[in-house]
Amino acid sequence: MAKEVDQQQHFPLCLCPPTSLLAFFNNLHLLFCFSNLQFFLCLSFTLSMDKHHSHLPLAKCSRQQRYSEWVFRDVPSDIVIVVNGGTFSLHKFPLVSRSGRIQKLVAGHRDSDISMVGLLSLSGGAESFELAAKFFYGVDFENTAANVAELCCVSDYLEMTEEYSKNNLGSRAEEHLEVVVSKNLEMCVEVLKQCENQFPLADELKIVTRCIDAIASKACVEQIASSFSRLEYSSSGRLHTNRQAKCEGDWWIEDLSVLRIDLYQRVITAMKCRGVRPESIAASLVNYAQKELTKKSTSWNQSSQPKVDVVSGSDNHEKVVVETIVSLMPVEKLVVPINILFGLLRNAVMLDCTVACRLDLERRIGFQLDIATLDDLLIPSIRNAGNTLFDVDTVHRILVHFSQQEDNDEDIEDVSVFESESPTSPSQTALFKVAKLVDNYLAEIAPDANLKLNKFIAIAESSPAHARTIHDELY
Repeated sequence: MAKEVDQQQHFPLCLCPPTSLLAFFNNLHLLFCFSNLQFFLCLSFTLSMDKHHSHLPLAKCSRQQRYSEWVFRDVPSDIVIVVNGGTFSLHKFPLVSRSGRIQKLVAGHRDSDISMVGLLSLSGGAESFELAAKFFYGVDFENTAANVAELCCVSDYLEMTEEYSKNNLGSRAEEHLEVVVSKNLEMCVEVLKQCENQFPLADELKIVTRCIDAIASKACVEQIASSFSRLEYSSSGRLHTNRQAKCEGDWWIEDLSVLRIDLYQRVITAMKCRGVRPESIAASLVNYAQKELTKKSTSWNQSSQPKVDVVSGSDNHEKVVVETIVSLMPVEKLVVPINILFGLLRNAVMLDCTVACRLDLERRIGFQLDIATLDDLLIPSIRNAGNTLFDVDTVHRILVHFSQQEDNDEDIEDVSVFESESPTSPSQTALFKVAKLVDNYLAEIAPDANLKLNKFIAIAESSPAHARTIHDELY
């Protein structure tokens, strides 16, 4: 019997009886399961599992449904990331392998076995972190102009650099910004729009500056190309620019109107430094002002009622828009239509803009007053102590600016930011037109019982004596 047992113990595998083969495969199966268990334990990067974390919901159900599709379902989460707008129940291993910030936070609490990390200062909140979380788990998504600023900011905040993982999120976003976005004006504008939600980090990372420089450069190139397209030979064989042809290089004007006022200001300033035409700059300013100021303000409409309510502090945005638009106006004369100047002036008075802003508009209007209409001058009185129907003081200052054109050497002391050279004296035709306009204005304001006599006389005497051929209508 002993010899028989000994022979059974030394049977080769191919000659093993059925009972021995069954035991062998059972042991092999157990070994395979144990190996899989070790693999998942390493992947979860934890010493203890907290099953409660796998049931923590996100702030929004839609986000929870989305992220549950790509988070490991077979392994309970061992870390919760808390951001503004939601929480994410994830796994340490994929996070610490790509994020230097999370790696340091986890390593700093190794003794206490940290299970919750707060990233409340992350700009963009839950939406931004969701993009990073997808990258942690290897989910493929496209870099676009709509998300590249967000990716740059979240990767910088989480320290997702090449130091921690090759071809990390930061380098990918940077490459897309440099290779794709910076070559296209519309994409740069879209990135700037997205940067509004990523301040101040987007500005610190120079994303804003790079997009602004790219926009200014592209607009300048478009302008040069458009100028060449308008060159033609005259009948005498000389090359000249056809000013009648439509300028196709200003298509970007509409694109810039979606920007926030502070970013728009920086773009226009960069364009002026690059030498973009004053006419193009003025056209962009007019387009932006019309879009922003017609949203709430009734004073932009020239046919609005004389009396309007004083705006509340909630309209501070419109005040900033008016002051910024005026400060950006080209120094060249007559590039901004007079009806736009009057519209801005009405808003400036209603919104109580700075003195410099209002005086600059009054002076610009004065230089082309001969093409104004009576409706233009009927500016509602908002903060007039005399409670007059119309703002007579503003109109008087405009008339003074017009009459001062006769003396080119006169030193005008005001705080206006209009720094162009003194205009030539108005023509006799312009004087006659303004005198006729003043007389019509006097007839309009005369019935106002609250109008002081001295102000009425000041308006009447603002035009030179030789500007009126007759005084019949005035009397």
